[in-house]
Order: sequence, then C-alpha cells, then structure tokens
Amino acid sequence: MLTFDIAGSQINGAREYQEDAFLITRLSDPDGRRSASLIIVADGMGGHAAGNVASNMAVQSFNKFLTARFPSDALSSVLREAVFEANSSIAETIRETAALQGMGCTLVCAVIEDKALRWISVGDSHLYLLRNGELRKLNADHSYGGFLARLGQEGRPAKAQSGFSHNMLMSAMTGDEIAEIDCPEEDFELSLGDRLLVASDGLDTLAHGEVVRYLRDSDNARQAVDALLLSVSEAAVPRQDNTTIVALLVGEKPDELPRPDFSAARLQSIQEGQPQPPKATSIVVDTAASRSSVPPRRVMLPLVLLAAAVAGFWGWKQQMSARMDEGSQAAPAEMQTPADEPQEPTALTPPITKPKVGPPFREGAGPLMVQLPGGDFLMGSPDTAADFNERPQHRVTLKSFSISVHEITAAEFARFRAPDNLRARAEAGHDRSRHPVTFVSWEDARDYARWLSRQTGKRYRLPSEAEWEYAARSGSNDAYWWGREPGKGRAHCLTCGNALDPRHPTSVGRFKANAFGLHDTAGNVAEWVQDCYVDHYKDASPEGKAVELPDCTRRVVRGGAFSSGPRALTSTHRDMLGSTTANDSVGFRVVRED
Repeated sequence: MLTFDIAGSQINGAREYQEDAFLITRLSDPDGRRSASLIIVADGMGGHAAGNVASNMAVQSFNKFLTARFPSDALSSVLREAVFEANSSIAETIRETAALQGMGCTLVCAVIEDKALRWISVGDSHLYLLRNGELRKLNADHSYGGFLARLGQEGRPAKAQSGFSHNMLMSAMTGDEIAEIDCPEEDFELSLGDRLLVASDGLDTLAHGEVVRYLRDSDNARQAVDALLLSVSEAAVPRQDNTTIVALLVGEKPDELPRPDFSAARLQSIQEGQPQPPKATSIVVDTAASRSSVPPRRVMLPLVLLAAAVAGFWGWKQQMSARMDEGSQAAPAEMQTPADEPQEPTALTPPITKPKVGPPFREGAGPLMVQLPGGDFLMGSPDTAADFNERPQHRVTLKSFSISVHEITAAEFARFRAPDNLRARAEAGHDRSRHPVTFVSWEDARDYARWLSRQTGKRYRLPSEAEWEYAARSGSNDAYWWGREPGKGRAHCLTCGNALDPRHPTSVGRFKANAFGLHDTAGNVAEWVQDCYVDHYKDASPEGKAVELPDCTRRVVRGGAFSSGPRALTSTHRDMLGSTTANDSVGFRVVRED
C-alpha cells in the first residue's frame, strides 16, 4: 500500500495579516473500514479581517459537510455540495454583518483514498502533480488568463479585452452564484514517487523550475514546504501575497523523517537576516495502517470571531474583479526609490565561452548593431516544462544576422517620428531619451524598421522569434543567459534586487551584456518580434523563419519587463499582445539581414 507524507505551512509575505487558511486531516467511516486524507487550502479576499473570515469559514464549513458524509460512492457530488454549503455560509455571514460585504475566497481541496485522488477547486489556487520530473497543473485556472488559454485550446482564440488583467478572477466563493467549479467525475490514480502540491497563488512568485527542484530534491514533505516558502520569502517581491503550501509525497513509509538540510549558502542567508518561514507541520499517512483508530491531526487557523473581525476590519473594498497579480502592481511608496545607478551583478554561474561576434557598428541614423554568427540551437522547452506554449523543443539552424545591441531608445525612435509626436514628446519631457521607447505597437515597430531600411539602403526588420531566442540565449542552455536562477542585480524587473524605480524602465545598457554583447534581453521592457502568435511550436520552421498568418492580430513579445516576475525573464518565455496594442512595458529591437 502507498504511504503519504504530508506537511503544510504558510507565510504572510509582505502583508501584515494572513488571509489564507488550510487544513490537513483524516476522513474515516464509523467502522474504520475506509479512510482518506483531506487537504484544503482557501485564499481569502476582501481585506484583512474579511478575507480571514471568508477563508476560515469556507474551510470549516466544507470540512464539516464532507466529514459527515464520508465515505460516499458519489464523492464528486458530495464535494460540489460541500462547496455550495461553504459558499452559503459566506452569504449568510454577509447578510448578518454588512461590513463584510465583498469578502470571499478561492478554494482547492484534494481527497486521497488509497491510490485514488479526487479534487474540487474554485478560483486560481493550485493543485500540482510532479511525476517523472514533469510538473503538471491538475486543476483548472479560473482566472481571465486561464479562460483565454482554454478558448485557445478549444480552437477559439480570443484577444484579451483592454483593461482586463490576465490574473483577474473569473470564479470565486463570494456568497453569490459560483461561475465555475472544477470537479472531475473520475479518480486520478497516484503512483509511487508522485509528489502533490496544494498552494495558494502566492506560490506564483517562484518560477516553475524552482518549484520542480525543491519539490523533487526534498527528502520529505516538511523539507519541501520549508524550502519553497523560504524561497518565496527570499525573493522579497514588493507586496508579496500570503503564501500557503501543502506538500504530499507518495512513497514507502520511512523509519524516521529527516529534518530539513539546507545548503550552507541558504543557511548563511538565514543568519544574515533573510526572512525564514515557520517550520511546516508534517504527518505520515500509511494507507494500510490508516484503518486503525489513529486520531486525525489538523492544521488550521482559528476562526476569527465576527465581532473581532468587524473591529479590526479595513480595506475590505478590494473587490473580486480588482484582484490582480501582485507581481504586476507597482511597489508601495516606501519601497520605491528614484535611484537609477548601475547595479553590480552578483557572482555568476561558470562563465559561458563567448562566441565570435562582429565588432559593433552603426549605420546613419540607425542603432548600434552587432553581427552574430550563424549556428544551430535547441529552441523552446523540453516536454517536462510546465509552459505548454514553449513546446515542443526543436532544433533551429540560423544564418548570420545583425541585431541591435540595445532596445531601441526614445531618442532613436524620435528620428523616425517627429519630436512633436505625443509619445516622443512625453518621453523627452521626462528626460528619458536613453530609455527604451515604449507605448509603441507592433505596427509602430515594424514601421520604424521600414523607415530605417529606406534611410540606410539595408534591410531592417523585427527579429523572428527564433532569432530573438538565439540572440538572448547567446550560447547558454540555462533558463537565463547567466545561469539557472534569476539571482539579484542582473536585470531590471520586479524581483531583480536592485534600487531602480520599479514603476518605469531604466536607461539601456545598465546591466552586464550577455555573451553576444547584447544588453537587456531579460527585463527592462519586453520586446516585439515579427511572429504571429500560435500557442505551440508544432509546425515551427527549422530555419527560424517568422510565423505569418492571414489576418494576424496577435504578435509575440519576449524577454519580460521592469514590471515582470522572474518567469517572464527566461530565454524561452513567450507572451502575446494585439498588434495595435501599446503600453509602458513593451518596446523592441531590430535585425539587419546580412
């Protein structure tokens, strides 16, 4: 029989309060013939006390309803009814206490009986499975971005509406009708070696590769939870959300659970004052021994009394539709600084051998360019990667081409568009002529390249997606051109650990160039490329030609921006925008055909 090592814990992040609630317990029938493990994570919203009340109430109500009806041969129906019961308890509380109007929560629950896994989820919290090195999200994503992704998978791609964040919730438990519930009718069979992760969306601070590494390399569930929460804390994201993580490791029953054993570098960071999350509570469930009378163990925040909740109530006006990804918001005033000095990168991984590139050159009014050697590389991510639009990984062979050393600056763009142009004038008014030009659509970038071609007599254009990734990788096969981890002080992004203003891009060339001599291929501003967006590489050109489709309205952007988290800075990360869209975090660089 399988055994389950389960542990869970949480951190406040940058919040002064905790709105998440979670539960780890055992379900059993009166005769002790059937038993199961139950994990619930609820992420409250509505501000401080209100969010805390909603999440704890949902966990308590859900657990009470399910416990009274276990076991059941119609488990999916019981799980749905438990969600409705929890939602009704939130509605009733709001009716009784008007000050709690607007509170709600997301919820994800996993029930494991023998080898069978069932789940139910509402919202954007996570149920991940790590199997054979591949991290897979089992439950549906009820955010706006998840909704768009599902439309694309169904062959009905849709353009994001202006003003809608990809992280806006499309479904939650607020006491009103629940828009979407994910609850499969069939069991999912677990296998020896599987690792499950149930977490609130505060985990999104970490790149998928980090999640895989800590979950894979930990000896037990408690160590996995501690390592993941410590990594979230060390990222020091402005306005870091509450983060709750429960890990379940499927295996043989160990004689003794080893204690967490962090590396010397991580221990040093703790000693130097880095935030350290509380140790996770851990239990081991033996599916054979679980039929004996073992008392359940619970890990749950105490339910806040409504009187105390109202007395401590503040900020409850955060409505569900305004619940954005914390990583996309500006840092609070006390964390912002006008300092705009170059940041010295910390020690890198072993240096990459610098490929042979041509000397920098400039033609007329054009930008500084460098000629890259032709060559081949593996584009995209392997099948074990969590981001499906980066698959399949495939070999691309490119001819030599030249590319701009920096992102096109406001001053360079102003030579194309007269200074009285509103965008150029706005840039000049803020004395950011050396900053990348922003508020340029894909069509604007294309038109600039055409103008430059007429000025120089050479053919300039936007890079293909393959050319961009080849240039950004600069010979590296790691997630970032400098190594496997995002680190600190290597780029301008939301979590990059520098003193730059988190509300704006910085001047080009402030950070170390990659091995091709290119600056800011990660961070500062994202960059338009030539390709129409498709959500896979199944028919990708082996020569790296750009994807062009009839009536193309969506184009690829690459490289992440000052407002991005670490995942967007990887060399393989892909995103898309409408070709007429222009905002403050997207610019471009150009290619000259040799």
